Amino acid sequence: MLSKRAYFSAKKLFAAITEKQLCILLLIMVVLLQFSALPVTILEPDGALYAGIAKSMVQRHDYWNLIADGHDWLDKPHFPFWMMCISFNLFGFTTWAYKLPAILFLLMGAWYTYKFAAALYDERVARWAVCILLTAEHLVISNNDVRAEPYLTGLIIASVYHFYRSRAYWFSYHLLLGAVLAACAIMTKGLFALVPIAGAIGGHLLLQKEWRQVLHPRWLLAVLFILIFILPELYALYLQFDQHPEKVVFGRTGVSGIRFFFWDSQFGRFMNTGPIKGEGDLFFFFHTLLWAFLPWSILLYAALIAFIRKGRTAQEYYCISGALLTFALFSLSKFQLPHYLNIIFPFFAILTAQYILSLHTPKGIKFYRITQYTIIILLAIGVIVIDLLYKPVMDYAWLLLAGLVIAVYMLTARLGRKSISGIFYRTCLAGILLNLYLNMILYPDMMQYQSGSEAARYANHAVPHMPVVFYGTNSYALEFYLDAGVMRYDSTALAGVISGTPLLLFTGPAQMADLEKSGYKCVVLKSFPHFYISKLDLPFVRKATRESALEKRLLITVQSGETFLAQQR
Repeated sequence: MLSKRAYFSAKKLFAAITEKQLCILLLIMVVLLQFSALPVTILEPDGALYAGIAKSMVQRHDYWNLIADGHDWLDKPHFPFWMMCISFNLFGFTTWAYKLPAILFLLMGAWYTYKFAAALYDERVARWAVCILLTAEHLVISNNDVRAEPYLTGLIIASVYHFYRSRAYWFSYHLLLGAVLAACAIMTKGLFALVPIAGAIGGHLLLQKEWRQVLHPRWLLAVLFILIFILPELYALYLQFDQHPEKVVFGRTGVSGIRFFFWDSQFGRFMNTGPIKGEGDLFFFFHTLLWAFLPWSILLYAALIAFIRKGRTAQEYYCISGALLTFALFSLSKFQLPHYLNIIFPFFAILTAQYILSLHTPKGIKFYRITQYTIIILLAIGVIVIDLLYKPVMDYAWLLLAGLVIAVYMLTARLGRKSISGIFYRTCLAGILLNLYLNMILYPDMMQYQSGSEAARYANHAVPHMPVVFYGTNSYALEFYLDAGVMRYDSTALAGVISGTPLLLFTGPAQMADLEKSGYKCVVLKSFPHFYISKLDLPFVRKATRESALEKRLLITVQSGETFLAQQR
């Protein structure tokens, strides 16, 4: 009797939930999904490098100079590092303290995506746009491999929104906020962060032929504010580099940090004339977007094609201009990486949400239904195949969250398998399940093969307070996670520091063999399997061939042969 009563109570509850309430529940779930990456060990190389730089700033109480590998580091601006330093000072040198500010900036971007979409269209488009944004595959992956993009994603869409709101006034706090956020974006990645901001606002005004708005003095005022607000970055670069032309950077002296910031780091990479070079492929981002924006990529392309073929409302010019101008610039650049696209995902999310909700013809709805159910099936098959190949150690705690996802799936049952809303929510839930699997099962298991972080944890417990010397190898993860600090020596310098007290080395088997041939006494404390998790390949993913894909890293003690013999006597 109780079970029957509970059944009818649940059925009544399910029936009472409105579509808006269901969407709000889903929004809560996709927000929580972003935090599922917090405890996963920081990936090498870039994430661990950035974490180590910020840790060094806090330890040295120096927030102007960026130091990596013991040398002056000139590659990225300071803003993300300042945010990491604040977090480290508050919460200590932990994995989650490194990732937390980036995730908060990303969620700020989700909030501004909602506000911008609601201002352009309506609240339903806004809610769906946030769901699309926070289930876009590469955006969630970037919460594991945290770099500058989560910061940029939040700052850029927030700046666009405030500049959009500032159009109605000669001067307002929106113009000031837009300039502050744009300046922070520049201090995160450089001048090219202005491209999606100026592209969105300027592109709309030009396409709408609003010439008075294009030439309005408020934009000169915005430029002036931006120049003022980036002064902390210019001051930091001047202190570290321009004031010290004797420093060797990129293999030469006389390097100007301010010139690098304004030119080499941006235009130099674009034209492949700067100190950091790449190899461009015109179609790289076209095929990257197919997986990076899953499970919505096909619908995004359909939305863009529909815009080109039929034209849409004037509101879409903001997102079209901001996204496509940036996309074209990235495609023409010689320096290309998949995570570059993340910063325009808010525009893509709004365009995709508006496109889905504009589908009214049977043909359009059928295309939408077939596309999304096919993607859901392929995602499920993909997870099963990966799990069977990799065979991770199962942590059943994630099943509690999966149970919640399934419960919400049951709530969508009354919407029907063919309704636009039902298909949308099921797609979101498929994305949540996929990323729960990645963040709570697959990545945590893989991180046992990141030798540096594993060696640091072992050393912190087994040989606390003993610094580790890098010899013939390097690990930014070990440097961040090790409590006692690290040192770097080549073979000549190493011979000069080895004395009666053994040194603790992190090295490889070949390097240890060389030391033994040179007469040093080496004792292996522990061997660690090694693989770069950020560069997955099939031999590693497949458990049957994983051993052949792994290298070894060793934590050893080293002392001179004479000292060892004397101790034995």
